[in-house]
Amino acid sequence: QVHLEESGGGLVQAGGSLRLSCIASRRPYSTLIMAWFRQAPGKEREFVAAISTRSLRQYYASAVNGRFTISADNAKSTVYLQMNNLSAEHTAIYYCASTVDSGRYDSGRYYYTAPEYDYWGQGTQVTVSS
Repeated sequence: QVHLEESGGGLVQAGGSLRLSCIASRRPYSTLIMAWFRQAPGKEREFVAAISTRSLRQYYASAVNGRFTISADNAKSTVYLQMNNLSAEHTAIYYCASTVDSGRYDSGRYYYTAPEYDYWGQGTQVTVSS
C-alpha cells in the first residue's frame, strides 16, 4: 500500500508559477513510477507527467512539455511538479499517482493512462485567474 499526499496548490495569476509536491509513504520509494494527472471541471482525468524514481527519466504530455517540469527527491520520498507561465487552461485538480515499474519504463514504454496507476492522492486544486 502506498499513501500519497499532495500539497502546493492554490490561486495564482496568469503567467505565474506554482510548485506542487507529493510525498509517498512506500518504502523502498525507489521502485516507483510517480506521475501527475489533472482533471478540469467537466473533463476526464488526463496525464501530465511521469518520472521514474530509479532512473529519474521524465515523460511529459505534449500539452505541457517545456512549461512543466517533474522532478524527484528520493531522500525525501517526494516528487515535484514545477509549473511555469500558467494560464486559465491549467485550472484543475492535480493528482499524484504511483505504480510499481515492471521494468518497461526506461525502455520508453511509459505509463500514461490512469488505469495503469494503482495509488492516488486526494488531489490539490490549482486555480489560475486571468
